[in-house]
Amino acid sequence: MLGNSILLAFREIRRNVLRSFLTILGIVIGVAAVIIMVTIGGGATVQVSQQISSLGSNLLMVTPGKRLGPGQSSDTVPFKLSDAEAIARDVRSIAAVAPLSSRSLQAVSGNENWSTNVTGTDNSYFKVTNRSVRSGRTFSESELRSGAAVCILGDTVRRKLFGNQDPMGEKIRLEKLSCKVIGVLESKGQSTMGQDQDDIVVIPLRTLQRRITGSQNIGLIQVSAREGASTERAQQEIGKLMRERRHLAPDEDDNFNVMDMKEITKMLTGTTQMLTALLSAVAAVSLLVGGIGIMNIMLVSVTERTHEIGIRLAIGALEREVLMQFLVEAVVLSSFGGLLGIVLALAGSVWLASLLHVPFVFNAGIVIVAFLFSAAVGVIFGYFPALKAARLDPIVALRHE
Repeated sequence: MLGNSILLAFREIRRNVLRSFLTILGIVIGVAAVIIMVTIGGGATVQVSQQISSLGSNLLMVTPGKRLGPGQSSDTVPFKLSDAEAIARDVRSIAAVAPLSSRSLQAVSGNENWSTNVTGTDNSYFKVTNRSVRSGRTFSESELRSGAAVCILGDTVRRKLFGNQDPMGEKIRLEKLSCKVIGVLESKGQSTMGQDQDDIVVIPLRTLQRRITGSQNIGLIQVSAREGASTERAQQEIGKLMRERRHLAPDEDDNFNVMDMKEITKMLTGTTQMLTALLSAVAAVSLLVGGIGIMNIMLVSVTERTHEIGIRLAIGALEREVLMQFLVEAVVLSSFGGLLGIVLALAGSVWLASLLHVPFVFNAGIVIVAFLFSAAVGVIFGYFPALKAARLDPIVALRHE
């Protein structure tokens, strides 16, 4: 009986192809929208995690100043180089410590110039941030100690100042400082916050302090915990050490921050997942609209085929057989819409992922759920029209024109 009902359903769909397509359009759009939202949201979540992890392995960021908020002051007491040295010396779970001081400057080479971020640091910076030198070399110990006028360029700066030419050994000017290019960094692209990680010039910390800023202040200390070590414990140890070095009383608030990048990862991925769920819920409304469309058309179909239903009932068809026929027709319509929606969604997801530069993450679970939901829509919204057809009085149905 089920097989015969399916054949009858396909016959009716072929009889009114355009009407059937318009009927399932809501289902197609709803299924496609839900799958696309979840797929792109999943890709964005993966991208956020990858980009934050690319900033450094087990990375902790130590910054001066309190968190800004109600009742809090923005007064900042900067770090000194000795603070970074103390962290490297006294915190056992630390693999590397990189003191940083930055300034936005105009980089000039010949007739080309580019406003960029100039960062003073040491060779630990490359280990902490998982950055490597594509060509050239890092700083020598003598260059770091003496504050030599040497620099390593990010790929964006290299491209803006030198184009396709090799910058190795060339000179660039950073305000009044003329420095020699000794290396070019591997490209890392944009960060999660949309910042270009390749728009940077790295110079020795002493060079920046002596010849550009004129102070011994450190604006940021980046810390990498040892593999397998607890970043939470390292965070606590650094906090305790910094309180001692900054002579804070037990009742005083911290005038610094120790941020674990895992916390930022959790926060950002949680945000993207919540937005994905919200957008998917909005898209799911299309499925309900599509279900209403199916119910409407099935009611019209019952009215149009009243005479046919009367003949079937008169020659001995049971109510449950008529009910099954119309219910299967509704389910076939909605399931066919679900399949079309899945095909459209996968094609759209691949296209949007490449357009938005996020990974395409195939989620088999949401595809199955969306299809089952579309079939369920057919059952739920097709039941009432099918029940109406099954309960028709054969005599009344036969007299209907």
